[in-house]
Amino acid sequence: MKIVVLGGGPGGYVAAIRAAQLGAEVIIIEKNKLGGTCLNVGCIPTKVLLHTADVVETLKHAEKIGVQAENVTINWEQLMTRKTEVVNQLVGGVEALLSSNGVEIINGLGVFESEKSIRVTKGDDRGRVIEFDNCILALGSQASLVPIPGIENEGVIISDEALSLAEIPKRLVIIGGGVIGSEFAQIYSSFGSDVTIVEMAESIIPSIDSEITNFVREKFISKRVKIYEKSRVLEIKKSKSLIVTIQQLDGTFEIETDKILVAVGRKPATEFVGLEKIGIKTNNGMISVDSRMRTNKKGIYAIGDCNGGIMLAHVASAEGIVAVETIMNMKPQIDFKTIPSAVYTQPEIASVGLSEQEAREKGLKVNVGKFPLIANGKSIIMMEEGLVKIVADVDTKEILGVQIVGPRATDLIAEAAIALRLEATVDELISTIHAHPTVSEAVMEAGHGVFDYPIHLMK
Repeated sequence: MKIVVLGGGPGGYVAAIRAAQLGAEVIIIEKNKLGGTCLNVGCIPTKVLLHTADVVETLKHAEKIGVQAENVTINWEQLMTRKTEVVNQLVGGVEALLSSNGVEIINGLGVFESEKSIRVTKGDDRGRVIEFDNCILALGSQASLVPIPGIENEGVIISDEALSLAEIPKRLVIIGGGVIGSEFAQIYSSFGSDVTIVEMAESIIPSIDSEITNFVREKFISKRVKIYEKSRVLEIKKSKSLIVTIQQLDGTFEIETDKILVAVGRKPATEFVGLEKIGIKTNNGMISVDSRMRTNKKGIYAIGDCNGGIMLAHVASAEGIVAVETIMNMKPQIDFKTIPSAVYTQPEIASVGLSEQEAREKGLKVNVGKFPLIANGKSIIMMEEGLVKIVADVDTKEILGVQIVGPRATDLIAEAAIALRLEATVDELISTIHAHPTVSEAVMEAGHGVFDYPIHLMK
């Protein structure tokens, strides 16, 4: 069995390794760097900057925990060096993993010659034609732009560029208050930038329960981040600085800024590989697939951002395993109903399953349990706030969804994900002993609150 994987991001390289583990002959073709967007200009470098931002925020209030930390400054050059070191270490690790599993790595652009062959059009292997039994498309995505007059002006950037600026901007306007925009607002507001968020929806991070995101919103406001919701950018003009025209319900106004970050989402990067030549079905650039990642062409699969599903690295990896195990006549066991979402603001946000609103919109009878982290010992020690919220079915007591905002939320959500995966009930959650003192106790306490009342919360 010969499998060609087109794209070396978290979907592609995981698929390649899994296929090699199962005995396939595997070739992976990557046009840029292994690790894709996630390792090079997405998840990893962003979290390097966010980690430093978290340290800065802690040091700003260090005197409250008995630490004198005066004149805290950012060594931007050193931070950029560390970001590069972390990225290079992980990219090198991916290359080592692929090589150790016997995967052939080709640096170049792969373009379909036929339904069973790909031609390498760039790089050292340019002109090479590779025939295959099966092909997995892991083409990834690219930043979306919006048709705003003046968006081509110098100083208007996308997230890739926001990770490698020459210096910290004094003023930054972020168009889009979703996950990407909010994380960059966290980074640059912590580093001293005057940050403004312009979001079209009613609240920032609109994909998450507003009761949860409100904690982040209030934290931003306390840091003097300006947030304009139900607003949009009409025009960008260039003079000595950038001038942004913002429209709200009651009129328009202008603000000046040094940089503008466009963070309105991403779109599949499905051009230039010859999909149309072999008749791969797409919808607005997204490759159409079934639940096993099969396209309309036998033996060709599409995973990750390019298939129009949920654009998360861990989803791409899971879909890669599903595609490979389908090719190898196995029955994949991955459950796509339990996909966790994570936002690395301060406080962190994480969720899995249904929100309260989603459950009620589906006509489900649910109870909701909540526990504020102001009543959690470990959170008090860490000087953190937040909330755990559990949505459960009234009759079966099955846990349908969990939302967390607070310290370590992105780690804690794994407990909730496995609870949903195993169709656990609230009784099973609260009867599981949680270590003390930990933030995870708050999950158990919220469980108590679904049908009764939390133990450590006054009525």
